[in-house]
Amino acid sequence: MAKFLAQIRFIAGALALAFIVATAAPVSAQQPSSVNPTASVVKEQTLLNELSKLQGRGTIPDVKSYVLEQPAGRAWREYRTVTLQWIGGIAILGILALLTIYYLWRGTMRIESGRSGRKILRFNVFERFVHWLTGVAFVILGITGLNMTFGRSLILPWLGASAFSEWSEWAKFSHNYISFAFTTGVVLMFLMWVARNLPTQADVAWFKSGGGMFGGEEPPAHKFNGGEKLIFWISMLGGGAVAVTGYILLFPFYGTTVSGMELAQVVHSTVALLYVAAMFVHFYMGTIGVEGAFEAMADGTVDVNWAKERHRLWYEEETQPSAAQGQAMRPAE
Repeated sequence: MAKFLAQIRFIAGALALAFIVATAAPVSAQQPSSVNPTASVVKEQTLLNELSKLQGRGTIPDVKSYVLEQPAGRAWREYRTVTLQWIGGIAILGILALLTIYYLWRGTMRIESGRSGRKILRFNVFERFVHWLTGVAFVILGITGLNMTFGRSLILPWLGASAFSEWSEWAKFSHNYISFAFTTGVVLMFLMWVARNLPTQADVAWFKSGGGMFGGEEPPAHKFNGGEKLIFWISMLGGGAVAVTGYILLFPFYGTTVSGMELAQVVHSTVALLYVAAMFVHFYMGTIGVEGAFEAMADGTVDVNWAKERHRLWYEEETQPSAAQGQAMRPAE
C-alpha cells in the first residue's frame, strides 16, 4: 500500500511539473525584441521630472486636475513670491526717488512769460471723460494689484489676518470688474488720439533737447510732444498687454494650459508693475511738474501763454483764421 501511494505522489508531481512547464511563457518571449536607448522612458531627465511631479488619477473630465504639483509650478511660485517683488520694488521706488530728486533740483516748470488771462480749449468733454474713466480705473487696478504682490508682506503684518483677508477679497472683486472700464478707456483713447501720437520730426527735436526739462527753451510741439507720445504708447501697449493677459486669468483654461496660465500671470504682473512705475512720471508731469498742465484735464482749457511755450505748433494750428470760431480762444472767467 505504501509503495502504491508513493507511485501516485510521483505521478502527480510529474504531471504538475509538466503543467507548469507547458503554461509558462518562454523567457525570451518576456523580453522586448529590441531596446531603444534613446527612448524618452529611459532618459534620466524624464525620470527625474516624473519623480518630482505629484500626480494621481481621477474620474472627472479635466485631466489637468490629476497633477497636484509639478516642477514648473515651483519655478512660477519662486518668481511670483521673490523675483516679482524685487522687480516691482526697484522699478517703483526707483522712479519715485528719481522724481523726488528731479523736483528738488528743478522744481515746477513755470510759465516763463506768466499767465495771459486768456484760455484756449485743449480737450473737450468727451476726451476728459475718457481720460478720467481710464485714470480712475487704473488707480483702482494699481492699488488692488499691488496688494496682490506686496500685501502679504507689507499690509498683513499691521492690518491683521482677518482684516487683510476681507480687504483682499474686496480688492480682488474690484480688480476683476473694474478691468472692463479700464479696457474700454484704453480702446477709446487709442481711437481718439492715435492719429496725433504718430512720430514726427518735431518729436526728434524735442527728445534731443530733453524737452526743456533740463534747462533751455522747450522745442515747438504739436498737440502732444515727444514725452506725451511716449506715455501714450506705453499706455496703449502696456494697457493692452495687461488687459489680454488679465482676461486669460479671469477666464482660465479657455484655449490654454496650466503652463499658459503661468506665463500669462508672469507677463500680467511684470508689465503691470512697470506700467505703474511709468505712470508715476505721467502723474508728476500732469500735476506739480508743469504749471498749468492739470487744468487741461480739469476744465479742458489751458492758458494761451502755456500753449505757446509748450505746444506752439498746436497753438498755431488752432488759432489760424480757418480754425473753427469759438474753439480758438475765449476770455478767462
